[in-house]
Amino acid sequence: MSRYHNVMTLDEFTIQQLRLFPHATGELSGLLRGIGLAAKHVNIEINKAGIADILGAAGSINVQGEVVQKLDIYANNVFIDVLRSGINCAGIVSEENDDVVIFDDAKSNQSKYVLLIDPIDGSGNIDINISIGSIFSVYKRVSELGKPATIEDFLQSGVNQVAAGYVIYGSSTILVYATKRGVNGFTLDTSIGEFYLSHPDIKIPNHGQFYSFDHRYYHHITPALKRYVDFCMSPENKNGPYSSRYYGCMVADAHRNLLKGGLFFYPSVEGKPNGKLRLCYECNPMSFLTEVAGGKATNGKQRILEIQPSHIHQRSPLFVGSAGMMDELQTFLK
Repeated sequence: MSRYHNVMTLDEFTIQQLRLFPHATGELSGLLRGIGLAAKHVNIEINKAGIADILGAAGSINVQGEVVQKLDIYANNVFIDVLRSGINCAGIVSEENDDVVIFDDAKSNQSKYVLLIDPIDGSGNIDINISIGSIFSVYKRVSELGKPATIEDFLQSGVNQVAAGYVIYGSSTILVYATKRGVNGFTLDTSIGEFYLSHPDIKIPNHGQFYSFDHRYYHHITPALKRYVDFCMSPENKNGPYSSRYYGCMVADAHRNLLKGGLFFYPSVEGKPNGKLRLCYECNPMSFLTEVAGGKATNGKQRILEIQPSHIHQRSPLFVGSAGMMDELQTFLK
């Protein structure tokens, strides 16, 4: 008898969810399964990165002005190829492409959904074998079905997301995704190539013991935020002092905080008034997932999900995590 006889696979779970909605077409379920398939391909290459010639820089600069890693290019191509070959996605926005990638064919033009993705988050960790991840966001199209998707389909505020999530490639590979019904995590059994439901109905604790902030920017943030960082480390903090954890990969920090409670922030700093993270395919999906799990997310002044993007690669400061810690932070930012 299988050791997983009482545990659902990702495919089984999405089909079960589909049955809850009599008029559902199954497109979203199919798209999520496609994301899972692409993640399996990426996971295989990550696990043999040292012998597959995909470590290190590729020698180019992306639209963000960042050095492109070989694995960035590989993962970007995998997600595009897998979803283009399916019938459940009309197009993709990726961190690695200057413009939108429209799947202009008869089947794709009929699809209701578009995808925004950061194929590899934490590229700087690739060469040193520390956790990296993929982040994705799904929207329902606003353009006419039957015709190619348009830029307006991708420039929607985060409240319109129908699903969002991430894949973390670490000691195990876990896919976590949220719809408005909840947040669920699936761990990959590499021996048979299946994602199994391992973290059902995730709820982020109201408080945690961790904060994630790049301390090299301490002297370049506002006095109000400096006071909060000092408070995090202070014995006068009745819930702390908090432990500083910063992996250089938002997926890794956000995953820990989601399960154990905590706060992640990448604020505006001198020279980077809009921070570093991209609104559409980093801030929005993490904020959506965190809010569904019971947490909160802002740019320091406004709820992230209410921001109307004007560009697919637009940047935004981000504060996201446990609701109690976010409320605590807000007393300093005021």
